[in-house]
Amino acid sequence: WYGRTYDDKFQITPSGAAVKAFMTTRLADVIMLIGIAYLYFEAGTLNFREIFFNEEIMKHLLESPSLIGGMAAAHLIGLLIFAGTVGKSAQFPLHVWLPDAMEGPTPVSAMIHAAAMVSAGVYMVIRMFPLLNSGGHGSPALTVMAFVGAFTALFAATIAVAQNDVKRVLAYSTISQLGYMIAALGIGAYVAAAFHLMTHAFFKALLFMGSGSIIHGVEHGMHHTNEKLDPQDMLNMGGLAKRMPTTYWTFVIGGFSLAGFPFVTAGFWSKDEILADAFAHGHWWVFVVLLISAFLTAFYTMRQISLTFLGDARTESAAKAHESTWTMTLPLVVLSFFAVFAGYVGVHMDFPVLGSMFGSNPFEHFVIGSLPHHISGFEFQWTPVIFSVVAGISGLLLGWLVYGRRPLAIGQQDPLVKVLGPLYGVFANKYYFDELYNVTLVRPVKWISEVVAFKWIDRVLIDGTLHSFANLTMKIGSVAVWFEKWGIDYAPDKFGDGVRFSGQSFRVIQSGRVQDYLNITLSAVVVIGAILFVILR
Repeated sequence: WYGRTYDDKFQITPSGAAVKAFMTTRLADVIMLIGIAYLYFEAGTLNFREIFFNEEIMKHLLESPSLIGGMAAAHLIGLLIFAGTVGKSAQFPLHVWLPDAMEGPTPVSAMIHAAAMVSAGVYMVIRMFPLLNSGGHGSPALTVMAFVGAFTALFAATIAVAQNDVKRVLAYSTISQLGYMIAALGIGAYVAAAFHLMTHAFFKALLFMGSGSIIHGVEHGMHHTNEKLDPQDMLNMGGLAKRMPTTYWTFVIGGFSLAGFPFVTAGFWSKDEILADAFAHGHWWVFVVLLISAFLTAFYTMRQISLTFLGDARTESAAKAHESTWTMTLPLVVLSFFAVFAGYVGVHMDFPVLGSMFGSNPFEHFVIGSLPHHISGFEFQWTPVIFSVVAGISGLLLGWLVYGRRPLAIGQQDPLVKVLGPLYGVFANKYYFDELYNVTLVRPVKWISEVVAFKWIDRVLIDGTLHSFANLTMKIGSVAVWFEKWGIDYAPDKFGDGVRFSGQSFRVIQSGRVQDYLNITLSAVVVIGAILFVILR
């Protein structure tokens, strides 16, 4: 997978997607690490219980002013740590890495991008909620979270409406649902956010695994027909309900749970809990934005089901597709069970009949123990339930009327192209954020890297300094070699040669004969006497 390439030069490769994900999330991680370091500086520990259940530490964090704008240290720490969630959980504006991360294998997408990695950011905010909520709902951290989450939920839902890649629809759906959870935490709906995090893991993993089964089936058809097409493009599918019944029905269950089909799916109960909390506590703008997002979610879910499974096959590969083996369909069946029944553990205790069936909302009692103080709940009301039901059913119905009642034929244009006009291109191209970041961030950084960092700093400054130092060292070495050759080696050698020559010259007078020694002595006396005579004269 890492070395996989495509004929389309504009399609990102798995390795390129990995780099994009790494760089995007690292930006948020750096800010988050600053927040963690700041928390340790103020509290002296990073243990959750030692911080949240210690009133002195919490009071100190709330009353200590930070270095920015007079904000309390607790609030600034919350904002810094939330920045990590923006990257980890692909919230606006750091959402761009998650759709491209779908280039990885589908089981990896199901695990990492439905229940594990992207959920880590939301889970971190859930664990840090006592700090974020310190000072009440007036906390700037919660306000920012509510805005970012609600905007991301609607923003990503509009993009998903116009996507044709079966996995990218789910990718933007994941971003939208994570926005739901962040918005819920921003308005103080702690239990509802944790509840939706749990149910979302089941039905989104089911949908990703189901999309993998779909792609596997279409690729099987491609091997038989030798067609060259994108096996992930829903416009190349159609009619798969007859050929892949188990995948179809499990995908419908997961899709309906995502859409919040009322009363029988886990997604309905968790999503309704968020809407009910927003409605009960007067967060009207959050309620309206999330309600519109719920409608769009139901619409693009039915669009995906219709384009993929209903009508006739639009390609020969789809016509030759077959059901996956039991090793692939069995996990779908297991996840389908939880996509339906996992929601009943969190039904509001005042909901008629179902509220008391499982012992008065056991999920709430399970998660509430991690908070140092009890948070205010809300009374059950039918109004948000009715709005939630209408949004889900109307979205599914509109999706069926547009795509299911008369499924697309071969070569037929997507009806939304005509209905939305230029907006369809904006949605399909993800509001051109990739292009915007490429122009404003990627290209300038590459230019700085190539021209400033590489050509000037690396080549001229660093390499030039090193090369100059190397040349100087070589010249010093040349002088040292000359000095060693002529000053150290040559002079002693010549001195030794002189000593050896002198020795050989004076050897002749060492004959061993007394007569020769007397002649030499007499000659020496004559010479010395002559010298003294000249000097003393």
